[in-house]
Amino acid sequence: MSQEAVADLPDWSQVRLHIVTGKGGAGKTTVSAALALTLASLGRRVLLCEVEGRQGISQALDVPPLGPKEERVVRVSGGGEVWGLSVEAKAALIEYLSIFYHLGSAGGMLERLGAIDFATTIAPGVRDVLSIGKVYEAVTRETGERRYDAVVLDAPPTGRVLPFLNVNEEVAHLAKVGPIRNQAASITRVLKAPSTKVHVVTLLEEMPVQETVDAVAELRSHGFGVGAVVVNQARSAFFTPEQSAALGANPGDGTDGTDDTGSLDGEAVARALAGAGLTGRAAESATGAGLLTQAREHVERIAVEDTQLAALDDLAAPVHVLPHVLDPTGASSVRELAQSLADQGVWG
Repeated sequence: MSQEAVADLPDWSQVRLHIVTGKGGAGKTTVSAALALTLASLGRRVLLCEVEGRQGISQALDVPPLGPKEERVVRVSGGGEVWGLSVEAKAALIEYLSIFYHLGSAGGMLERLGAIDFATTIAPGVRDVLSIGKVYEAVTRETGERRYDAVVLDAPPTGRVLPFLNVNEEVAHLAKVGPIRNQAASITRVLKAPSTKVHVVTLLEEMPVQETVDAVAELRSHGFGVGAVVVNQARSAFFTPEQSAALGANPGDGTDGTDDTGSLDGEAVARALAGAGLTGRAAESATGAGLLTQAREHVERIAVEDTQLAALDDLAAPVHVLPHVLDPTGASSVRELAQSLADQGVWG
């Protein structure tokens, strides 16, 4: 990314809550962890939350499984820290009753009576209300040693993120007056404030890109601030446009291995291998044909990705492209992606 492109990026230094969503399999948990590391590298204290109990964050950062209590999981150079939290509905409800309704030990009694399990597993929408409520409480802390400069939420996938984020607005409509309505309205205000951004992770494939386009439109129509579109696992082109054109043409049938369009065949590749000093099986025509097939598949894949990337450019949102890594869920790869995000300069 050029310096001019970096200069044109929005300033998100005042964003307190980064919500990360994306189509299942696009790598939103990996990107959430990478974003948390990026923010921590700027000297910030960051809380990284997950709400679906999959323990994807612990795998991404290679740390012990997260629990319902905030724990420091990573320290980075420069003084930044990443803390982790797996929001569990039962623990969140007990804490919610204690903080907002001052019920204290009554929460334990309700649990023994089975009321907590009923509320968190039977009553529709309660799990989402509690999950968001816990994140809201962490975001709105203004003082004390548990205050965070930023909170990164690994949210549900795009197919479910809008109902998840809208659940407190629905609660506010149902509860016309009283503390429940006031609390729900406060949470909704935070989720729709300029200090909150929803980032959408995608792959450069037709279905994830279309789901991203739809999600961005729906989020905006409901008043949520869309941050960045993060393209994960993008491939780099190995060939020049001229080479790609030759690879994309029909195989040549001339004695020199090319036809009038300059296309290549397996014999030409084999001769090139032999000319480079690769003899024996490496220079056989079959090997050349195999390499040629792989090269053509790569060129076709890059063409598809370029088409999908062009569709994302119409979203009027910053698009950040992360490189293809061999182990997309490994801790070393997450750090590589964090460095790529930092180099793109949007988070400072």
